Amino acid sequence: MDRPFKVLGIQQIAIGGLSKDKLKELWVDMLGLEITGTFQSERENVDEDICAIGKGPFKVEVDLMQPMDPEKKPAVHATPLNHIGLWIDDLATAVDWLTAKGVRFAPGGIRTGAAGFDVTFLHPKSNDEFPIAGEGVLIELVQAPEEVIEAFSKLA
Repeated sequence: MDRPFKVLGIQQIAIGGLSKDKLKELWVDMLGLEITGTFQSERENVDEDICAIGKGPFKVEVDLMQPMDPEKKPAVHATPLNHIGLWIDDLATAVDWLTAKGVRFAPGGIRTGAAGFDVTFLHPKSNDEFPIAGEGVLIELVQAPEEVIEAFSKLA
């Protein structure tokens, strides 16, 4: 297949629970990750702490998420491994190509994500119109900044 974009590496993993405090006890206190930011969105029903593993262009985010309201959707805590984020070298091209190939995207299109990068999500479930999806896993595609693209190209 002649794919017009590259998946460069893992940008993030997002872990959900009813309490960020319980998540931080493991990820920050026990494993030593550093909290590098926070993000809240009523629309996305999320209150998250953004942690980091590694440095520079190879840094991977670990987002520790709790719902703002456990009774509302999306239920960011209902699937503990909420989603995985992948660095993409050309997000717009990837979306166009994948859509044409039958990949289902979640509503919302390309938008600015919590870390400030353009993002979009592959839907976890396929349908008749779009028979390819995450098979139960929400997958975030993240536009890689130039420094990440350059760093990964040096490894190739």
